[in-house]
Amino acid sequence: MLYNVVVNDWGETTYVPTTLGNVLLGVVIVALLAVAMVFVKKNTQKLSVKQLAFCAVAIALGTVFSNIKLFHFPTGGSITLFSMLIICLPGYWFGLGAGILTGVAYGILQLLIDPYVLFPMQLVIDYILAFGALGLSGLFSNSKAGLLKGYCAGVFGRFVFAVLSGWIFFGAYAWEGWNPFFYSLAYNAIYIFAEAAVTIAVLLLPPMKQVTATGKKLATE
Repeated sequence: MLYNVVVNDWGETTYVPTTLGNVLLGVVIVALLAVAMVFVKKNTQKLSVKQLAFCAVAIALGTVFSNIKLFHFPTGGSITLFSMLIICLPGYWFGLGAGILTGVAYGILQLLIDPYVLFPMQLVIDYILAFGALGLSGLFSNSKAGLLKGYCAGVFGRFVFAVLSGWIFFGAYAWEGWNPFFYSLAYNAIYIFAEAAVTIAVLLLPPMKQVTATGKKLATE
């Protein structure tokens, strides 16, 4: 049995992976990452122990900060205290492959800690692809203002998958008179871009340039 069928507090049928299901999911994700990394020029070398440690710390801190919720929708989605920024850091430090690896691992951890799954395929989009997309921060790891650009890329990537999931799987929850696609656009924009706006404002503060530069130096040297 790969998952258990559970009825949640709202009377919805949800799907929670069993231990075997989580193991199989992990195997699939590792295989997909291996294929993806073949096409990532920056990751021809393996991550060092130090780099893996920094990625693990980012996942742990991101998980802690994800539980500091400034606003939470009952049907999923919340404004957290900089959790997306923390998960974007490994991509900024080490490149695209490390960023995606960190994002996917974080997504799997979120699935295990606080699952909200109505459909098996929704699990893949919401927890694997959406959080993995935060690793797109690695596209700008060597650019000027790389963290800011990378963060925006990662957030937009997560937004795309969140909208796709909302449109396909949660269209029935659309506000009265709203088209499901535009409902999903608005719904997900509220919490994702609200957190992003606060984070970007902080990143633009003059002292943050030195802080982020120092952080990258510690991670990469």
